[in-house]
Amino acid sequence: MTVTEIRSLSEFHDIINSDHPVVIDFWATWCSPCRMISPIFEKLSDTDTFTQVKFYKVDVNEQSEIATEVGISYIPAVIVFKNGDKVKGVISASPAAFESLVKDAVALV
Repeated sequence: MTVTEIRSLSEFHDIINSDHPVVIDFWATWCSPCRMISPIFEKLSDTDTFTQVKFYKVDVNEQSEIATEVGISYIPAVIVFKNGDKVKGVISASPAAFESLVKDAVALV
């Protein structure tokens, strides 16, 4: 699985309303911690253990409507959604926190 960039508010709504858990990384190009964790997020998306979860990214500068709707005030932020609901999230650059969050997302399948 790869990480897919969300490019519109309507696409975001379609994705989060899935009955499968989705993990979304909210980031910005100017954010050093975001760039640091990006390869870790990509690696998690390629892990066989997490194939039931879909991985996405939202650039908060390019998609400010999405960031505002979700209430993003700090980045990097990684949030799990299922059936249109925000289930859980972390605001951190910690690889361990991301992996724990994705494990929690798998449990929602």
